[in-house]
Amino acid sequence: MAGSGGPTGPGALTGGVSSKVAPSVDFDHSCSDSVEYLTLNFGPFETVHRWRRLPPCDEFVGARRSKHTVVAYKDAIYVFGGDNGKTMLNDLLRFDVKDCSWCRAFTTGTPPAPRYHHSAVVYGSSMFVFGGYTGDIYSNSNLKNKNDLFEYKFATGQWTEWKIEGRLPVARSAHGATVYSDKLWIFAGYDGNARLNDMWTIGLQDRELTCWEEVAQSGEIPPSCCNFPVAVCRDKMFVFSGQSGAKITNNLFQFEFKDKTWTRIPTEHLLRGSPPPPQRRYGHTMVAFDRHLYVFGGAADNTLPNELHCYDVDFQTWEVVQPSSDSEVGGAEVPERASSSEEASTLTSEERSSFKKSRDVFGLDFGTTSTKQPVHLASELPSGRLFHAAAVISDAMYIFGGTVDNNIRSGEMYRFQFSCYPKCTLHEDYGRLWEGRQFCDVEFVLGEKEECVQGHVAIVTARSRWLRRKIVQAREWLAQKLEEDGALAPKEAPGSTVGRARPPLLRVAIREAEARPFEVLMQFLYTDKIKYPRKGHVEDVLLIMDVYKLALSFQLCRLEQLCRQYIEASVDLQNVLAVCECAARLQLGQLKEHCLNFIVKESHFNQVIMMKEFERLSSPLIVEIVRRKQQPPPRTPSDQPVDIGTSLIQDMKAYLEGAGSEFCDITLLLDGHPRPAHKAILAARSSYFEAMFRSFMPEDGQVNISIGEMVPSRQAFESMLRYIYYGEVNMPPEDSLYLFAAPYYYGFYNNRLQAYCKQNLEMNVTVQNVLQILEAADKTQALDMKRHCLHIIVHQFTKVSKLPTLRLLSQQLLLDIIDSLASHISDKQCAELGADI
Repeated sequence: MAGSGGPTGPGALTGGVSSKVAPSVDFDHSCSDSVEYLTLNFGPFETVHRWRRLPPCDEFVGARRSKHTVVAYKDAIYVFGGDNGKTMLNDLLRFDVKDCSWCRAFTTGTPPAPRYHHSAVVYGSSMFVFGGYTGDIYSNSNLKNKNDLFEYKFATGQWTEWKIEGRLPVARSAHGATVYSDKLWIFAGYDGNARLNDMWTIGLQDRELTCWEEVAQSGEIPPSCCNFPVAVCRDKMFVFSGQSGAKITNNLFQFEFKDKTWTRIPTEHLLRGSPPPPQRRYGHTMVAFDRHLYVFGGAADNTLPNELHCYDVDFQTWEVVQPSSDSEVGGAEVPERASSSEEASTLTSEERSSFKKSRDVFGLDFGTTSTKQPVHLASELPSGRLFHAAAVISDAMYIFGGTVDNNIRSGEMYRFQFSCYPKCTLHEDYGRLWEGRQFCDVEFVLGEKEECVQGHVAIVTARSRWLRRKIVQAREWLAQKLEEDGALAPKEAPGSTVGRARPPLLRVAIREAEARPFEVLMQFLYTDKIKYPRKGHVEDVLLIMDVYKLALSFQLCRLEQLCRQYIEASVDLQNVLAVCECAARLQLGQLKEHCLNFIVKESHFNQVIMMKEFERLSSPLIVEIVRRKQQPPPRTPSDQPVDIGTSLIQDMKAYLEGAGSEFCDITLLLDGHPRPAHKAILAARSSYFEAMFRSFMPEDGQVNISIGEMVPSRQAFESMLRYIYYGEVNMPPEDSLYLFAAPYYYGFYNNRLQAYCKQNLEMNVTVQNVLQILEAADKTQALDMKRHCLHIIVHQFTKVSKLPTLRLLSQQLLLDIIDSLASHISDKQCAELGADI
């Protein structure tokens, strides 16, 4: 079955106009009107990464099942086919995601015969069902695979079989299917005798003019397999794991629709200590949302795991998604969020505290005080299962059915809330700074040839202690030399830029490094990544070995681990001798051991010693290989934890918190208060600062900070600096009001910060902080938020009146509160008050 990404969810609304902006879409930084007013469009907001158990399918509606399909159309999930443990099914069920209700879908015409392990996809306003396994599983008769194609029209409920002339795909079940470019694509599966890895496609626009076509695949085609999922993301189709003959793998393959080429995405290079890919498995699901693939369930080495694995297509990394704190196995029933005034009155301060920590949400509903009737839904992780099915609606994944422990069929429906935030561009922003070489303030003079590579003191000193010492030594030598020459003013510190628009580059000599490997090392410092060597290219592997040597010398543990794993994953019969010889020359003991063990393997040894390159090896290395073959050393497994070093985010966090104070070269003034910072970092993350430092850098090295006409609080400004330096977005909700317009004003490269600010406000307005948010809303002219805060204050005034911060409000805000109280007192209440006088 295919999963497809839904929309990225509503973004922030600006300019007083109710228009939705997808957070992953870049916005126009020059739009000045968008920062005048703040319109947040509050409404019910689901906790990110929360699992919810929805009402199960009632047995009177449809049987519990597995090996079925689900598809999403508008606001409903449609379930077709499968088996209930005794018989195959061909009923069509409908689950309304808004009402959380089940029913049988209306159908006319002749449906497909009962079946399981078929595929179902949505195209336009129709569902298409292909293939599968049919027959009577109870009596074990008439069992066969199918290659028929049926269409179900959602609008009319009409089932129609497509009769296709010409060649047809081999009848199959347990295959993968998806829709792309107006076509249905079918891949692999099981034909009753063997597993397949062929691919077929058929146009879905006009059944009278279409026919099946076999696709000529190329590249690293997945092995024949079945019981696997497929999903389309970034205009590519992905296949993960599944049964391949007697073997189950955990390979991830990517298919380019345009050139019909497959690529296996390697996982051997993943940093040790970082999340590994999921275990090999079959009978699992995979859906796509935004730039991520989500893998759930399946049978993995005789277990039924229930972790949710996420693959980032852009960064090529796996992680296990941690469920929100209110997603618990066997969780109690919890009510749907009511209006803020109703809910706030029922919460104690302790409950409100835990409520905030759990990232749950008030349903903020402006203009009304009515409360929705609570819908009792449990908050619970699904148990492990296989042969279930999944689909995406809006920004959530729905999982239905499957086989759970003891071969029991499930009728459960679960919902998982995705994160809609745009991806963090921290690594790309610093990488762009490295590639563009703007604002460089240090020049490294490398090796005997004295080749020069420029960089930025702020990034280098944040990432490498070894290079930091070199830079400090160079600055001290320069200061001493200038002092001897009488060129340094008494009060001017070395490296200071005050009074000088373009200071000369600081030159740092490093005799241990050559230019090419040093540039790879620098790229790692800026991005936390190195490029994967081309497969089979010896010169690329040898280059990474030189980088590895530098990583050892410069004590960069993270780069050291990356290089070693890249090299070990790249060693093959064609390059092993060259790599081994280089490792011996560079005294890289662990890599040399890896190569020697590779050479003496039974399947490798005879081929290696017959190569011409073997004859040219040094005598000591030949002797070592022969002795290793005759008497392999005993293996001593190490229990020592691997030091994977610090990440870019960790290093930049420490740098902002004080580790980079001696390298500050710009002063930011917030309402007259100075805050030292680093030009290169600000320019890398903000087009506003980049333009300023490139064209009209202030001579005194000081920059006044504001967001439009508004000066943020010092606390909010520190939150913004954390976002700039290392991508941190956690902040009090009142900070979010100040910073909501910051992405526009400062030209951040996407609206990730704004999306977080919006969510922070939607989820965390409480009686305890409503006065602080009221002040921030008044200062930022967030009129709808101000109205909402006044609404909460009026309905919870007994509690708000006891807050000490009430007496600290300005006279005008106190008058606004009195005015709101007066306008909400009814005529009846006025009469009652008058009767008491």
